[in-house]
Amino acid sequence: MEKFGRVVVKFRIPIIIIALVLLIPSVIGIQTTRINYDMLTYLPEGIDTVEGQNILMDEFGKGAFSFIIVEGMDDKDVSSLRQEVEQVPHVDSAIWYDSIADISVPKEFLPQKLQDVFINGDSTVIAVFFDTSSSADETIEAIEKIRDIAGEHCYVSGISALVADLKNLCEREEPIYVGMAVLCAFGAMMLLTDSWLVPLVFLAGIGITILYNLGTNVVFGEISYITKALAAVLQLAVTMDYSIFLWHAYCDKKNTMKDNKEAMALAIRDTILSVTGSSLTTVAGFLAMCFMSYTMGMDLGLVMAKGCILGVIGSVTILPSMILILDKPLTKTMHKSLIPDLTRPAKGIIKHYKAIIVIFLIVLVPAAIGYNNAPVYYDFTKVLTGDQMSEESEEDFLFATAEEKLTEKFNTATTHMIICRSDLTAEEASEMIGKIEAVDGVTNTLGLNSILSAGVPEDMLPDRIKDIMKNDDYQLIIINSEYKVSTDECNDQIEAINSILKDYDENGMLIGEGPCTKDLIEITDKDFKVVSWVAIGFVFLIILLSLRSISLPVILVAVIEFAIFINLGIPYYTGFTMPFIAPIAISTIQLGSTVDYAILVTTRYKALRVDHDRKESILEALSYSMPSILVSALSFFAATIGVGIYSNIDLISSMCNLLARGAMVSMISVILVLPSLLMLLDWVVVHTTIGIRHKEDKDNKEKKYDHGHMDKLAN
Repeated sequence: MEKFGRVVVKFRIPIIIIALVLLIPSVIGIQTTRINYDMLTYLPEGIDTVEGQNILMDEFGKGAFSFIIVEGMDDKDVSSLRQEVEQVPHVDSAIWYDSIADISVPKEFLPQKLQDVFINGDSTVIAVFFDTSSSADETIEAIEKIRDIAGEHCYVSGISALVADLKNLCEREEPIYVGMAVLCAFGAMMLLTDSWLVPLVFLAGIGITILYNLGTNVVFGEISYITKALAAVLQLAVTMDYSIFLWHAYCDKKNTMKDNKEAMALAIRDTILSVTGSSLTTVAGFLAMCFMSYTMGMDLGLVMAKGCILGVIGSVTILPSMILILDKPLTKTMHKSLIPDLTRPAKGIIKHYKAIIVIFLIVLVPAAIGYNNAPVYYDFTKVLTGDQMSEESEEDFLFATAEEKLTEKFNTATTHMIICRSDLTAEEASEMIGKIEAVDGVTNTLGLNSILSAGVPEDMLPDRIKDIMKNDDYQLIIINSEYKVSTDECNDQIEAINSILKDYDENGMLIGEGPCTKDLIEITDKDFKVVSWVAIGFVFLIILLSLRSISLPVILVAVIEFAIFINLGIPYYTGFTMPFIAPIAISTIQLGSTVDYAILVTTRYKALRVDHDRKESILEALSYSMPSILVSALSFFAATIGVGIYSNIDLISSMCNLLARGAMVSMISVILVLPSLLMLLDWVVVHTTIGIRHKEDKDNKEKKYDHGHMDKLAN
């Protein structure tokens, strides 16, 4: 490692040149990586809802589906609008009542079933099918084109409309909240480091590796918008420690050496040894997300694990090269650290460790209850708006306005679709539709047999409508429901419809946002348990191997899990509903990225415990580690809290707020609970850890010791 450090020092200029040149393909990679805004596309293959969507595309040439709600428009104009919409590229078909009966037929003469589907007073709906998937770029372009054609008195509903709004808002917000993350992190580092210039160098070095990470995502073809939104912020937050460690190591070496190049070579050596071990837990936390059946976890996990690795590489190549080149101005802008000596508060923590243990045990119970009962939402409408939409944000959330209109005017909160065999007899199909329409919450159905059962003779139906709804193998039935997606009522309704469907066609499939969301609820509930245990297992093993102890991994993981319980348990008591992906992502990220705080304290304690008693070892370890923990946690907090406060996308805002709070809760837990547990369980640790020679504590006598000597021991 020392030889590697000398190579970096020798070739610092070429390293910077290569680093800057590599930014060119990185920027190209960022521009060519597709962003996926549809969270339902990450459902695993093989489930009925996904297979049904594939059949809909393969057999009917249809992917996305939307309703256009039209208000206060003459029938002739609505008919013209429908025809114009049908000409939009990638619109497969648009159905209105003029698709079934001539517009000259007064609406009042239509069967009541058809009136219920298409007409309510001066409002009417046009059903639109697209020949591309819900989140395809072509579908989003078609949605925007339809909005332009339809005008301000028309509203487009459906997942594709949501994706269009989400994409527009993300593209507008991302540069701003990445800038806010950088600004907040810069402010924190200005206060917490000992140089006015070094924060800029840190941000430049981290920024380069962030661009590398985002650019290399092109190998995946596409990433989710959540990954894109969080990747830069998270990488900044979790890799800032690496830069801080290198800087501190370099400054320490410079104090004892005249040659700054030799000092940097040794600092690189120390940084590689320390940061590599530290980053393993963070990488492990992200990789644990790859064990999710819901593949968005793999999407985020792989990108962030890659980002951590690139952050480590950058901290021992690009950053030291920049520091050496800017050594003189960095030295001139040095100032006294604003963090005071923390020995006194550390003594207070050690003195009152029994009281802290009691508080820990008391808080643990409500924290665990809250953690296991924290409310989450699966309704994708809330991804943007949260629990409510302000008047100022209506222009950003056009799809939400359309959904409200659809519910208000047509009592339709969600739409399901049935794909079943086409050779059902007319009697069987009509009987099935009748039973489905009798299910609680079903407002109406639209299919070939439901049109015929409404009293429309089959020979009056245009061939085009027959082709839309039926082919040689399958027929399509649209079901409108008054129940919102992901509610218990909607899920019960889906089960009831599925039960009826299977009686008539055991291979029939119920698809749409509601059934997909129901599958999502069941899948992510299992994923949460699996990922949490995998992450704990990974981190436990890393600590076990690095500290060579049976008891210390249990203690460290328990401390961070306690912090996670508090962080994710608070929403239960505040009534805050989290997006469904948050508990899975936050629990693994918080564990992987903040267990380093605990490892820092424990590594120091273990080294000191060889020749010093319990109290002295823990006090010195805590006093030494607290400044680093404060800098790390506050930097993490600063990088995420600004985005959490600013973002109008509820999912992004919620996750960043949870990450920011998680960093602070973990910091407090490590500073208060960990040393208290070490005081309580010292005997167990000493007898279950390799490398600690058991030595009895002296009889409550204060022992004076040389801090410099203890520093050497710890190193």
